[in-house]
Amino acid sequence: MITHILFDHDGVLVDTEKWFFEATREALLRLNIMMTFDDYKQHLVNGYSNWAVAQANGVFEQEIEAAKAWRNKRYQHYLQQEDIDIPGVVEVLNKLSRHFQMAVVTTSRRSDFSLIHQHRNLLGSMTFVLCREDYVKAKPDAEPYLAALKKFAIAPENAVVVEDSKRGLAAAEAAGIKTIRVHNEFVAHQRARSDYQISALQELPELLKRVQQKSR
Repeated sequence: MITHILFDHDGVLVDTEKWFFEATREALLRLNIMMTFDDYKQHLVNGYSNWAVAQANGVFEQEIEAAKAWRNKRYQHYLQQEDIDIPGVVEVLNKLSRHFQMAVVTTSRRSDFSLIHQHRNLLGSMTFVLCREDYVKAKPDAEPYLAALKKFAIAPENAVVVEDSKRGLAAAEAAGIKTIRVHNEFVAHQRARSDYQISALQELPELLKRVQQKSR
């Protein structure tokens, strides 16, 4: 029986991914590297580094590191200036918290995560949050979700993961946890297997209700 929900963050609870792309694109442009959205999408699919082209073009590592630092600051600028809210998320989380324990498992850096939630009330129903600094191997490795299971002291069959990306879904599957893929236009091109699919987070309570009824 499902008693716990593990949520991905970016693209599921907040709409941030397009701004990370934009900050990365601008940072690469500072190195005279053009990266299109199609390039970026393909990198997400095959795990190819966004900075590999710069390396292949002979850009020095210290220049790449400086560009990454600039990208991180630019991304934080967007997080503070752009509308990244997804309508209805707070209401869905409040409703689910009556029946499930919940946590966030994200690849976001804690500094970005804290900035996002500085003036938002999305985390009140979460038992804990695992950010990128809280584990060694990132998604698609199973470690982030295995760490969440350990922290809750539950078995995989007692949890379900809500993700939008191929890497996140693969991480959950590797941890032996059932998955729900929520549609996100930014990563909709990725072909990823999941146990269930929803078009918006607002559909999650009803889906879980049906799943629970079938498991009785």
